[in-house]
Amino acid sequence: MAYRTIEVTPIGGTMGAEVAGIDLARPLGNEQLAEIHQAFLENQVLVFHDQDLSIEQNKAFARRFGPLVPYPFVKGLDDHPEVFEIRKEPDEEKNFGGAWHTDMSFEERPPVATMLYARETPSRGGDTLLADLYRAYETLSDTMKGVVGGLRGVYSGDLKGRRGGRKALMDSTRFQAANVDRAGEMEAEHPLVRTHPETGRKALYVSGSHLYRIAGMTDAESAALVGFLKSHAETPDFTCRVGYRPGTLVVWDNRCTQHRALNDYPGERRVMHRLTIGGGDRPH
Repeated sequence: MAYRTIEVTPIGGTMGAEVAGIDLARPLGNEQLAEIHQAFLENQVLVFHDQDLSIEQNKAFARRFGPLVPYPFVKGLDDHPEVFEIRKEPDEEKNFGGAWHTDMSFEERPPVATMLYARETPSRGGDTLLADLYRAYETLSDTMKGVVGGLRGVYSGDLKGRRGGRKALMDSTRFQAANVDRAGEMEAEHPLVRTHPETGRKALYVSGSHLYRIAGMTDAESAALVGFLKSHAETPDFTCRVGYRPGTLVVWDNRCTQHRALNDYPGERRVMHRLTIGGGDRPH
């Protein structure tokens, strides 16, 4: 569509766009908000560079997409529990979010969107890769669409495909962890093919870290199909890459994307503020 109040420039062949001509620290008019929302639905990932935002301003903009919800496994900031700081120090080797996933797909009502605001960035690297799950579905054969169309996946907060599960991940970081002992209880069953409630488009609902089996299948059947679907959803042709500098704000649609944080900046610090935007429907 043509935009009157913002400038929208695609960054990938199938998804992602940079938005310019707007200061998110200022009050936004109804037309600006409507165009941002339309750009969000059309591009799935929006990138706003050079934004000077306080935490309150960041939260206020995030609430334009829906209510804020805390991330269950990391304690939020003392005065802002909905915000948690993703910090990797120069002496740390492992990063947070370094495997493909869709945020909190283990919830009965997974979040609508995730927002990251860059506070400190390395001299190079530290980008986020995102994959278009609309395209992941659309490029399946008609036969495979028929197979997965009636199936339901089981998504776990315990990272069952990772050695040591959720506890091992949290133990490898400096985060103040929360609810790790309950990770195995955080599990939900969702359709493998979900219909986006606003666009009506179908997406392959794959969350690399959380989807661990398919309901109603034997272990061998499930493992084979889950392995194929995860590999397919990570196809480079479906992706875009977001680079950061201090003041970059990114928001992506968890209903039709998955993502991973690159860990290619050894010996440097990266600090991001993450906000999770809830209010979504049960996938269907």
